[in-house]
Amino acid sequence: MASVWQRFTLSDLPDPVWLQTSHLYGLIGSLQLWRRGSWLMPWADTIGLLLLSLVFGLAPFVSNALIGLLLVACAGFWLIITLSDGEAGNLTRKPIHLLVLLYWGIATLATALSPVRKAALVGWGKLTLYLLLFALMAQILRSARLRSWLIGLYLHIALIVSAYGIRQWFDQVEPLATWNDPSLPAANVTRVYSYLGNPNLLGGYLLPAIAFSLAALLTWRRWGPKALALTMLIVNCYCLRYTDSRGAWIGFVILIFVFLVLLWLSQLNHLPPFWQTWALPIGLGALVVLLALAIVAIEPIRNRVFSIFFGRGDSSSNYRLNVWSAVIEMIKKRPILGIGPGNTAFNQIYPLFQRPRYSALSAYSILLEVSVETGFIGLSCFLWFLTVTFNQGVKHLGELQTRANPQGFWLIGAMAAMAGMLGHGLVDTVWYRPEISMLWWLSVAVIASYGPFNSPSSVSEKSAKGAE
Repeated sequence: MASVWQRFTLSDLPDPVWLQTSHLYGLIGSLQLWRRGSWLMPWADTIGLLLLSLVFGLAPFVSNALIGLLLVACAGFWLIITLSDGEAGNLTRKPIHLLVLLYWGIATLATALSPVRKAALVGWGKLTLYLLLFALMAQILRSARLRSWLIGLYLHIALIVSAYGIRQWFDQVEPLATWNDPSLPAANVTRVYSYLGNPNLLGGYLLPAIAFSLAALLTWRRWGPKALALTMLIVNCYCLRYTDSRGAWIGFVILIFVFLVLLWLSQLNHLPPFWQTWALPIGLGALVVLLALAIVAIEPIRNRVFSIFFGRGDSSSNYRLNVWSAVIEMIKKRPILGIGPGNTAFNQIYPLFQRPRYSALSAYSILLEVSVETGFIGLSCFLWFLTVTFNQGVKHLGELQTRANPQGFWLIGAMAAMAGMLGHGLVDTVWYRPEISMLWWLSVAVIASYGPFNSPSSVSEKSAKGAE
């Protein structure tokens, strides 16, 4: 049984025989001689980090067009370092990379066979840029120092975003759209959106910030950084509450649950016998009590939570139910490979199936979106990718905690962030907006960056152990 699981999760992955004769794979490292004579390429990791810092530092504040240009720059730089780095071939054979490549291949085939090929090609281009961003991050973040730097940058930007969101709540900012059902008690409740323009989008942006704030609280060694991490955690949670995003709240509960479970597993061998047995039940019980007290004591939260169970009695839930029904019909028409990736293709096909007065830009559910874009083949690959990614995360976490390496807490934060974003994404599709999608791939890249392959120019895990 263990052997079957190892094969399914690609834990013992042999080198494919065809790689030895592949001309395309042979291009990797073909520019090594040029790299040795280059003045800039010895600083490749630093240049890559600078590009990534621009992407995540500007994302909440600039247009999607500028984000797209930065993603193109990241893709081009990844190509340069891949062609000039002989070790890049090892990285591309890691299990997570292979599943990402497989999904890209399925999306490519879905694009080629799409009934709206030109529209699907637009979505395929965006998907390709996101996946190349992941590939660059997974390579750059092998350095523990650079990994901590990029996560720290995102946390500081998220702190600015959250602080402005809280300011909007104090100012009772006017909504930019009709986000609340006017027939419910919460019709006049202020929902903050900060620089992102939408409370649900803001909620999705803050979920990874909460997960990595918790991880920073455990990773950063000195009291000053710990106090900063605690401030980030409180401000992010406070702002998330005032988004009034039910999907983000669901993601938050899942995130905290996964974080506590992984933290308990990582520290299990270091705890006294009593806490080995009772730490997790006490932690989860405290979480349940706090959530129950918040629902009982705070009327706006109580009204918002109870509206989840109104079904079609809530206009937002009714809207999603009608969209989901139409999307299921779309999937039935093209169940194998779907209609092709991207909202441009979706917008051309969905009107043929939509219920009257229920137009939509996406499927409002990650699983339905993946199914409608790449069919059940793509959905199977996506679920396989999730299984392999979490398995790799738990595997690397065990290895790091055996050495008492605090860098393992970033792994916990990354897996908790992914779980929270998936929970939110089950009932929304902010996951496909660039500000959120880049954070998803950051979380995946953090997990993929751990492992036996370390570049000579990277700082080792051990050297960064006490960096913060």
